[in-house]
Amino acid sequence: MRNFLIFLAGAAALLALPHGLSFSQQEILVFLTINILLVSSYRLLTLTGEWSLGHVVIMGVGAYASALLSKKLGVYVPVSILLGGIISALLAVVLSFPLFRMKGFYFLIGSFAAGEIIRLLWKRFRDPFGGAKGIKGIDPMPDFSIGIYDFDFFEPVSYYYLSVVVVAACLWILWRIERSPVGLTFHAVHWQDKLAEASGVNLRAYRTLAFSIASGFAGISGGLLAHYIGTINPNSFDVEVMVFVLTWAIVGGTSTFYGPILGCIVLTVLNEIVLRELGFEQMRPLIYGAIMILSILFMPKGLESVVQKIFSRRAKP
Repeated sequence: MRNFLIFLAGAAALLALPHGLSFSQQEILVFLTINILLVSSYRLLTLTGEWSLGHVVIMGVGAYASALLSKKLGVYVPVSILLGGIISALLAVVLSFPLFRMKGFYFLIGSFAAGEIIRLLWKRFRDPFGGAKGIKGIDPMPDFSIGIYDFDFFEPVSYYYLSVVVVAACLWILWRIERSPVGLTFHAVHWQDKLAEASGVNLRAYRTLAFSIASGFAGISGGLLAHYIGTINPNSFDVEVMVFVLTWAIVGGTSTFYGPILGCIVLTVLNEIVLRELGFEQMRPLIYGAIMILSILFMPKGLESVVQKIFSRRAKP
């Protein structure tokens, strides 16, 4: 009963959240919801001990795939978003063959190189990718009504509700994967790779599996983004955006499921409310870099460690 009441309170809070905000703040809320899925999918990859600089480009693969499927082939938008995620996952499987010949720092650099190759292909070929200008006039999510509410997806509130439902379902799947024997094996691949290999675990296969699942959900987040803003280009998925994702994950912490989500929320609030109001928005990369360095030096376990300390103190008699 307690968990059910907490769930109802959380659902009510999410429903009421966009009301009372300005139009621009409602749009920020939509982007925040999509970014939560992006950074949570990124964390799944880090469970195996690998950190990528190409995750945002994989998000872009899902965005481009969904946009082209709906615009060129007339695929129904919700289906195109799902297919965009599947295409991103399949591309990750292909990329895993060269990338997982490397580990650690070399995998990091290799993922960056692979991502830049993909972005250059988008810029090079105007047909079908639109070249440097990208794709414009992407089909929007089709409107519908459930009787008590009419969903107009040109309005940020309606798209926020859609994003919350999709992201919540995806987060539940990611959480279940981590709690499953497969997720426990991901942890073993990271922390006890030699022992896991001696026990018969195929390290490369499990790294590939984590990479492909994380990429699939990143592709879904890209599809959600593309069909909301209606236009995408290669610069929408460059390394600067990837640095923001890394910062969210590092500042929030990756030991718990909620760590990167917490980092994403706190830094988004900092950027969109504090920095924008003070006129320091152009200094965001500098400020994010400083926050990342300070977090590594003085809070290496991220914001999640602060939450754990608060709850541990409350639990003491």
